[in-house]
Amino acid sequence: VQKKNYREEKKRATKELLSTITDPSVVVMADWLKIRGSLKSWTKLWCVLKPGVLLIYKSQKSDQWVGTVLLSACELIERPSKKNGFCFKLFHPLEQSIWAIKGPKGETVGSITQPLPSSHLIFRAASESDGRCWMDALELALKCSSLLKRTMIREGKEETTEHTQINFYSLLRSHNLHMISIFSESEQYKDELNSDKSDREMEQDEWEKSEESDSDTSERQEDSYAELEHDTLRETLYVEQSHEELGEAGEESQTETVSEENKSLIWTLLKQVRPGMDLSKVVLPTFILEPRSFLDKLSDYYYHADFLSEAAVEENAYNRMKKVVKWYISGFYKKPKGLKKPYNPIIGEMFRCMWIHPKTNSKTFYISEQVSHHPPVSAFYISNRKDGFCLSGSILAKSKFYGNSLSAILDGEARLTFLNRGEDYIMNMPYAHCKGILYGTMTLELAGQVTITCEKTGYNAQLEFKLKPFLGSSDSVNQISGKIKLGKEVLATLEGHWDSEIFINDKKSGVCEIFWNPTPELRQSRLTRCTVAQEEQQNFESERLWQHVTRAIQNKDQTEATNEKFVLEEAQRKSARERKLKNEQWKPALFDQDASTGDWHYRYADTRPWDPLNDLVQYEKEGRVQTSVRHRTPMVRSASVVSLSAQGSRRDNYLSQVTGSKRKHKQHEKPKNPESGCSSPELEHLESSGSESETHTHTH
Repeated sequence: VQKKNYREEKKRATKELLSTITDPSVVVMADWLKIRGSLKSWTKLWCVLKPGVLLIYKSQKSDQWVGTVLLSACELIERPSKKNGFCFKLFHPLEQSIWAIKGPKGETVGSITQPLPSSHLIFRAASESDGRCWMDALELALKCSSLLKRTMIREGKEETTEHTQINFYSLLRSHNLHMISIFSESEQYKDELNSDKSDREMEQDEWEKSEESDSDTSERQEDSYAELEHDTLRETLYVEQSHEELGEAGEESQTETVSEENKSLIWTLLKQVRPGMDLSKVVLPTFILEPRSFLDKLSDYYYHADFLSEAAVEENAYNRMKKVVKWYISGFYKKPKGLKKPYNPIIGEMFRCMWIHPKTNSKTFYISEQVSHHPPVSAFYISNRKDGFCLSGSILAKSKFYGNSLSAILDGEARLTFLNRGEDYIMNMPYAHCKGILYGTMTLELAGQVTITCEKTGYNAQLEFKLKPFLGSSDSVNQISGKIKLGKEVLATLEGHWDSEIFINDKKSGVCEIFWNPTPELRQSRLTRCTVAQEEQQNFESERLWQHVTRAIQNKDQTEATNEKFVLEEAQRKSARERKLKNEQWKPALFDQDASTGDWHYRYADTRPWDPLNDLVQYEKEGRVQTSVRHRTPMVRSASVVSLSAQGSRRDNYLSQVTGSKRKHKQHEKPKNPESGCSSPELEHLESSGSESETHTHTH
């Protein structure tokens, strides 16, 4: 009997291994890597990592097999390198062969390449981030390969696995879906569907919208002036933020030890995913959630918006760039305690807040909206016309799972404009890297290359957020380095830690001094953020929308938090299905997408320089940032006083050729677009091409 069991177990293990190797769906990771040969020259080969083995091919088609590395006998280590990229080494500790005798299809002779070592291989990835991903994937394949093998377990164990999954998902199914009606009845919900219009038709629509909205806007403004009596403004009521959480500097606030109960949820979650998979559609457990929306999280970069107020009035272009870089870095030291991820916003969700500038007696307004769910795109607009700056942009949030780690990638750009100078600063974002999901301590870091470019002045800054090295000390956490350049000439270098001290070394003078240091005094000087009063929040505002989930997380009731989160997500899915059946198109409330570039633009943007003789105060109502003025002036559409965006320039040139009487004639001549908000006589439905609304106040 023992011999029979032995033979059956041997056959089962052999069958499982062969199935893993030959099944194309079982892949941990696959990409091009450079491999150093016995003659110390490098060859680029296609590497496919599977549980227990690393298959190497000459081409991506996997038809020219080079060799198979048996990982069970290998050790993995990072290898220092002076060249670009990231090196790591697989080796046998006793210097024995790491190669299998045959290939996945029974090959006995591999394709001809340069000779490769028998007891080790040295690999080079294109970048540090790619190399770290390979290291994580290989560590997982070396230590936890059984987790990723195809499920060929005997029936008894299989039932246990299914039971675990049922227990986890029963949390999602058990809640009464009492909020679905909010979504299904809301007129805000219209799904994103691909348009059949050609580019030319889309462009023509844009011109027609511009004409119609221009004449419509002037008429609606007449109504709005009449409503403003006794110098009163209908503005949103904001209240000062009651509590703000600030994580400590260093690694401690970015690490977390997962409890045994939560580890079981992670194991269940990992059965839904494979390394390299996008996590945007995966339901994440609530214990890793930060109790606020991603739209709220994006506002963290403006607690030091006073740095931008200073930069806007700085006469020296080099010093302006330094102040912009300083403001950019100031947005990162605010971090939650432990490893937390904000809620994924629901389509149509909106978040508003503002900061008070006591020195300039002005306000910075922040408006954001989730304009798409698949893919998840968040659009935002920040304005302080009195202090001379505004920002706009959109972020596509993507996440990738690599076995023992995952990366959250913020794909997109922000455009900072100084209104009095016509300067645009284009910048991107680093990515967040979380490691230690399966084993080790969970740690969150920032990494990636960031560029801040001003085309008009020629200045640019390059920043690199660095991951902690494989064998690095605690001092190597949160490192950042950078350069400030004029064209190709390096004017200054930056070095330090983004959550503590950063030093700047001026190349011309040779002086090295502190550039950034979030001391307790600086933290105390953060601008005060104000959020919309609870009674004035709409149904789809972030705080109101997620209030039950937030309350459950704060009460440490993970079951209730999971149920409430599922209610919102299921309601969103149901509404999306209904809109798809009705062939209804989703249209955001505050942002419009440029048909030619795909960029999102705030519908009520006003980028004119502040006029102290005419402009009285900037305020916000129902997501529309507006300006109260003494005298009504003609509407002028431009991206800034000098520079024009590609899309705005074309539209403005067109509109400048059209007289007011011709616009009115066109208005009666052309039928209004039923999808366009400008068919409504109400002020709150201004069309996308309209500038930030002006409110006329009579002065005596």
